[in-house]
Amino acid sequence: MITRRTFLKQTSAAVAAGLVIPSVWGESNLFAKSKTVGANDRIRVGLIGCRNMGGADLSDFLLHQDVDCVALCDVDKTILNNKGAEIAKQRNKTPDLYGDYRKLLERKDIDAVIIGTPDHWHCLQMVDACAAGKDVYVEKPIANSIAECDAMVAAAKKYNRVVQVGQQQRSGNHWHEMKHYIDSGKLGKIAKVEVWANFNYGALSKPVPDSPVPEGVDFDMWLGPAPERTFNQSRFHGSWRMFWDYGGGLLTDWGVHLLDMALWGMNVKGMPKQVMSAGGRFAYPQNSPETFDTLTVLYEFDDFLIQWSNVAGTETGPYGRNYGLAFKGTNGTLVANRESWEVIPEGNKTEAIKSMPNYQDHKDHVTNFLTCMRNRDFNTACPIDNGSLCAKYAHLGNISARVGTALKYDDVKKTFRNKEADKLIKPVYRKPWKFPA
Repeated sequence: MITRRTFLKQTSAAVAAGLVIPSVWGESNLFAKSKTVGANDRIRVGLIGCRNMGGADLSDFLLHQDVDCVALCDVDKTILNNKGAEIAKQRNKTPDLYGDYRKLLERKDIDAVIIGTPDHWHCLQMVDACAAGKDVYVEKPIANSIAECDAMVAAAKKYNRVVQVGQQQRSGNHWHEMKHYIDSGKLGKIAKVEVWANFNYGALSKPVPDSPVPEGVDFDMWLGPAPERTFNQSRFHGSWRMFWDYGGGLLTDWGVHLLDMALWGMNVKGMPKQVMSAGGRFAYPQNSPETFDTLTVLYEFDDFLIQWSNVAGTETGPYGRNYGLAFKGTNGTLVANRESWEVIPEGNKTEAIKSMPNYQDHKDHVTNFLTCMRNRDFNTACPIDNGSLCAKYAHLGNISARVGTALKYDDVKKTFRNKEADKLIKPVYRKPWKFPA
């Protein structure tokens, strides 16, 4: 068996020879007409959406002593005040607190914003941040629709902003090792990539009745461009992503991370020939989610397939992993998730390998973004174009299952040539919010 140490030596030699160039080493764009953060300057950040991943993102930003958090924004005053007190204790200075992200973006002293809000808010907030001259670290998936992905890519380019998408596996050491091994050809011809994610949280719980809006919550602002609704705890903190107006279930949550690795491994840069999906609320039909607890998606290419599957409410899966991906080659199968990657040989056609991560993905991802800000380097570890590609793949799978037919998406003309599917490309924003022009 080849150990991780042996493989790392081989990888290091390849890097020294110029054979491996990780994406985090992108060239700087010398023609950027945007605000420059000098090498000795402090970086001032604002956080929009303080719960869960937004707060986790900020924690890794504040590991850098040259980063200051000067502003926080959240529609839930309890979460906002608690996060403000936490930052004040950590840094001996209380950030300014806002309930409306637009007020935060008016600040001239903010260099970058972190967007950790629900998916249906990402597009407007990211576009507005770019227009305000801020660099952006935006959580995945970058948007809750295909059209919003396109608007965000256009905004980043129009305003010359550095954008990092929170797909931190792109900064992971063992994912780069995995990619190098796949590129070596040792797996033989890869005919299929299997991708899966089975998690209990995807099934949620049984429906609960509507209730009053919790004290201190601006629910109208939480809804934003999404349709007007009464308040229901099932659609709020921690569970919103299982409802179509705000998220796309396990496929847009875990799917963008794992599909990203599948597309990266197979060097895919564009749309599949077609997508075929089937799904439903089969495992827990009595529970509250609108999204599919059970889903299979097949992405077809010229000479290989990528397949996604999930059964929410379960936590077992292939190769003893409840989530991961498997590159099925003629010489062996490479199986990977965040805990390890390994090669399972076909007979004696290749050698067995097992490699472990250093678990620094997220910290390195934030460091990469800050470095790119200083260098005005738009080729971050996960740039907006890649975030858009992965989000679109997730949306393609959901849309095919929702309309119940195989689809081909024209990413130039922006159409499926299917009336029902085309209705799901672009959301209708609730007034007074307007879709970015």
